[in-house]
Amino acid sequence: MDGVPQLDLKAQYATLREEMARALSAVLESQSFVLGPTVERFEAEMSAYLGGAHAIGCASGTDALILSLAALDVGPGHEVVTSPFTFFATASCAYKVGARPVFVDVEPETLQIDPGKVEAAITPRTRALLPVHLFGQCCDMDALLEIAKRRNLPLVEDACQGLSAKHRGRHAGTMGRTGTYSFFPSKNLGGYGDGGLIATGDDALATRLRKLRVHGAETRYHHLEVGWNSRLDALQAAVLSVKLRHLDAWSEARAKNAERYDRMLADAGLIASGRVRPLGRAPYSTHIFHQYTVRVPARDRVAEHLKARGIGHAIYYPVPLHLQECFRDLGHREGAFPVAEQAAREVLSLPMYPELTAAQQERVVEALGAAAKAA
Repeated sequence: MDGVPQLDLKAQYATLREEMARALSAVLESQSFVLGPTVERFEAEMSAYLGGAHAIGCASGTDALILSLAALDVGPGHEVVTSPFTFFATASCAYKVGARPVFVDVEPETLQIDPGKVEAAITPRTRALLPVHLFGQCCDMDALLEIAKRRNLPLVEDACQGLSAKHRGRHAGTMGRTGTYSFFPSKNLGGYGDGGLIATGDDALATRLRKLRVHGAETRYHHLEVGWNSRLDALQAAVLSVKLRHLDAWSEARAKNAERYDRMLADAGLIASGRVRPLGRAPYSTHIFHQYTVRVPARDRVAEHLKARGIGHAIYYPVPLHLQECFRDLGHREGAFPVAEQAAREVLSLPMYPELTAAQQERVVEALGAAAKAA
C-alpha cells in the first residue's frame, strides 16, 4: 500500500508549473531582486485581499513579529502576553526586542489562548498582547480586543498559520494594531523560501515599519533609527502573487478534506470510542486547516505505527514554550500551564493539503484506527 505524505508540495507545483515559469522569468529578465516593483505589486495584491490594510513585505514571519513589536516601542523591561502552545518565534520575538514573554494557558478544545486567563497575566510592565491564530482558525478576538482596549494595550496578531481565515467576516491579521504572516513553504500561501508580511490599518505605523525593514532608512543612506535588514525579495513575491490567485480555492479544498476526515473518523468509530478526538472548532471563525490536528492518547506509540505504515504526520508541538531550555530564566516548571502540557502529549497532525485525495484519506484513517487500537 502506498504511503501518504503529511504535505505534498510537488502536487501543488504540478498545477502551477507554467504560471510559475512565466512569473519567475519576468523577475530574472528585470534583474530587480530586492523589494522593487514585483514586491510592490504583491503588497498591493495582499492589501486588496485583506480589505485595504497596509501590507509590508519582510524577510520572514519571525521578522514580521519582531518588527511589529519594535514599531510599537516594545523593548527592555517590557512584557508581552502570549500563548505557550505555538511555534517558537511567537515568544522569541519578545526576547529579540529586549522584552519577555508572559504565558497564558490555552483553551482545552481549540488550544487557542484562553481570554479568561489573560487579564491576570497583565502587569504594569505589559506592553502588548500577542495571540496566535493556531492551526488555521482565529482565536476569540472579540474578548481579546475588549481586554486590549480596556487596558490600553496594542494587540499584535500572529496570523502566520491563519491567512484567509476570518473572524466574524474579518480577515485574521487585520483586527489588531498589526497582523503578521509567514510565507514559509509549508504555509497555505507558501513561497519557495522564506518570506513574511505585516498588515496594519495605521498609516503612521506602516510608515515606520517600512523604515525598520531597511535599516531604519526613509531614503537611502539616511537612517532615522536603527532597524533591520528584513526585505521580501522579488522572486518570492512573484511566486506568492501566482499562488495568491488560488488561495481561496485551496482553502475551500482543505475545508472539504477536513469534513471528509471528520466523517471518516466518525464512521470508523474512532471519535465515539475516544481513541481520536479532533480539535474543537470555534463558532466565530472560519477554519482554513493549515493543520488537521487530533488528540490521541498514547500519541507517541500511534505516531510510530503511522511511520511504519508510511503515513505522514507531524507533532505541533511536542514541548510547550514555557518548558523550553532557552526560557528557563522565566522560572516555569511542569504543571504551570496544564492544558498546554496535556496537549503537547496528545496532539497529532494528519496529512492535509488541497490536493489530498479521498483514497489517501481512507488510508490515513485506516492506519490511524489500527494504530490507536494497538496502542
